[in-house]
Amino acid sequence: MRILIVDDDRFTRRRLQLSLIHGGYDVLEADDGRIAWDILQREQVRLVITDWMMADWDGPELIKRVRAADLPGYTYFILLTGNDSKEDVAQGLEAGADDYLIKPIDHNALMARVATGKRILDLEERLTESRDQLRAITMQDNLTGLLNRRAIYQYGEAEIDRAGRAGRPISLIMLDLDLFKSVNQRYGHMVGDEALCLLARTIAGNIRPSDSVGRWGGEEFLVVLPEATPAEAAALAEQLRASVAAAPLPLADRSQLDLRVSVGVTGIASGSEQTLDMLIQQADQALYQAKENGRNRVSVFTAA
Repeated sequence: MRILIVDDDRFTRRRLQLSLIHGGYDVLEADDGRIAWDILQREQVRLVITDWMMADWDGPELIKRVRAADLPGYTYFILLTGNDSKEDVAQGLEAGADDYLIKPIDHNALMARVATGKRILDLEERLTESRDQLRAITMQDNLTGLLNRRAIYQYGEAEIDRAGRAGRPISLIMLDLDLFKSVNQRYGHMVGDEALCLLARTIAGNIRPSDSVGRWGGEEFLVVLPEATPAEAAALAEQLRASVAAAPLPLADRSQLDLRVSVGVTGIASGSEQTLDMLIQQADQALYQAKENGRNRVSVFTAA
């Protein structure tokens, strides 16, 4: 773990540095709060030991700046003070310090305080990881591993809002696996699930890093394409259709199941007042048109 020492007294910094390095920590130094602030914005440092009184920014000022900033992760502060009065200690903690040490610094007390800070930061990191994992689970379609309906909808809303504000294009692609009901009836739901997973992998393997795909429901998939005109989306839709047709599903009896998709496309060439719901409805209409025209084809929405 990296620790930043902030103190305008070189002798104090040196003593702290030797103790911490001996304890296995990576140490950075600053001789005032302003320099420390610059370091914290550039470097990933989770624990700071700072003196209270310094010529430029003092310890409480540095702590207040960090607490008010949107720095990634939590920064744990140990405040050094030469005054052990309850009023000063309370003032330091009110400024946002997590712990304090009274000068002159005792080595054992220092290492105990740092160990406590490390345990708290490790716990915070594990909680963050658990929260991120839970968030990923709630956004994920259980079968295909793609975004679920709610997640792709939220992503689409954010991208359409951004496109509208920036006056940039955005497009949607809606895909539907042709004759999926007959696949389930003839081969069983397990093969049907495998077909959906293969389709999901094929879509994900053909879109751009900036695009996002989610399972809209059943055998339908929605792709959101920021910065893509309807013409560009139509070209990608045809690539997706051809890729699906070229990737049959192997079956247990060594035969294969040919998959086909119908695709609907819509989009906005530049910023517009259209909502995500309106675009989804248009993509769905285009998809229905592709089905009506014989399936296994791409249809682009055109206003009546």
